[in-house]
Amino acid sequence: MNTEENMDIAIIGAGAAAVGLLDALAATAGGPGGITVFEPSPHLWRGRPYGPDLDSVRVNAPPAIMSIRHSDPGHYAAWLGTRGAGHLDELLGQPLVPRALYGEYLAHTGETALAALRESGWRVRVVASHVTGAARSGDRWSLRTEDGRGHDADHVVLCVGGGTPQDHYGLGRAAGFTADPYPLARTLDRVPPGGDIAIIGSGLTAVDVVVSLAARGHTGRITLLSRSGVLPHVWQSPADHRPRHVTAERVAALHRERGAVTLEDLIGLLRAEMEEAGEDFEDFAAELLATETEDPVRRLRRQLAAVGDPRIGRRVLQETAHTLGPYAWRLLPEPDRERLRSHFRLASSVASPMIPVNASTMMRLLDSGQLTVAAGVREIEAVDGSFRAHGDGGELTPDIVINAVNPPPRATPRAAGRLVASLRAEGLAELHPSGGLVPAVPRLHVVGDFAGGGPFLTSSIAGVAAQAARTAQAIAAERDAMRVA
Repeated sequence: MNTEENMDIAIIGAGAAAVGLLDALAATAGGPGGITVFEPSPHLWRGRPYGPDLDSVRVNAPPAIMSIRHSDPGHYAAWLGTRGAGHLDELLGQPLVPRALYGEYLAHTGETALAALRESGWRVRVVASHVTGAARSGDRWSLRTEDGRGHDADHVVLCVGGGTPQDHYGLGRAAGFTADPYPLARTLDRVPPGGDIAIIGSGLTAVDVVVSLAARGHTGRITLLSRSGVLPHVWQSPADHRPRHVTAERVAALHRERGAVTLEDLIGLLRAEMEEAGEDFEDFAAELLATETEDPVRRLRRQLAAVGDPRIGRRVLQETAHTLGPYAWRLLPEPDRERLRSHFRLASSVASPMIPVNASTMMRLLDSGQLTVAAGVREIEAVDGSFRAHGDGGELTPDIVINAVNPPPRATPRAAGRLVASLRAEGLAELHPSGGLVPAVPRLHVVGDFAGGGPFLTSSIAGVAAQAARTAQAIAAERDAMRVA
């Protein structure tokens, strides 16, 4: 470190993870020091998900779990105030605003944090360039940006977001194929109102595309092409229940007592939670496992009818998948992790449900026959200006194909590829076998979905905020230790 009073922090990326980190640093890290944020995008603090887009592309979770300030779960709801009044999901009873409006919250929080840091004596700047290389000499970092300039730092924090969608069927640059749907304002401008549309995938991104097509008055056929045919579950209205068994404290106690935590232990905690509430765990488990085989339309109809169902089972599972899940995942033996990975579609459907207002639109389109779900898709090919898709229901020939396959969790973001290659070549970091980056030296941190060793689910805002807070605390603790020394 330059001196015990001066710390230079390089933050690579300026999306939600960087906002959470800056907000936490403003609360924990006294100056003076320097913070440099590297981000070439003109839409600072929003990342890929929360940039300008159609109003139909909504935040997919209630305000209570969307705070980027880990220490204040009500931070986002307080900022939202009356802004959400025109975006009420009547079934959920919660405001679910356009993602671009949530991006305004992130931008406000990020800029407020920068102002607070400057007032505390920090030198803060934003460099509109990609970082392409990194080296380390002693305790100091040297970063290289794509314009050839060098930048020094004591700590480096990667907040680079997630990966990019994969082209599973090799459609490449075929006319009529969209590899990455976002922003939908741009993508759907190229879609004729009566076109026969196929959407690859059946998760939340596919739901965004369908709902946005409907909002624009699309009249043509829409087909979800999916290997599994599994649709996301549907959010249930909030309930006044705080878990007593499925908690970090109980998991930590099991770990202390036994030296390990198994999947059966976690199931036992959920069973105890449900039994205390008078609910049948076996019925709940059977219903969950049926997700992978049940007709998706029938299940969607039943879940829409159960938005207000008072039973706690699914609510507890959805909440703790993101809050407790990352901690519990690191304690599980590898065979148990592999067992969970084998149910990826089920787990992602439960942990990342769709909002009721979108589920209602999906149900209306399914009932009318305009929307269908084609499962068992094995091949999609571009042929003579059109496409052919082969699945369990036979052959389809859509005019336009939109890729809505979500990037694998912890995949390397394309924009960070050269930096990651440099870190690996220098022995400063390594890729985790199950995805993500793991630092190999001190003072290198990863916040967000690219952090290696985490669960196979995409990080939630709550999870990102928790990571950011831990990283800020670690940096502040080192600063304080240096001062004492």
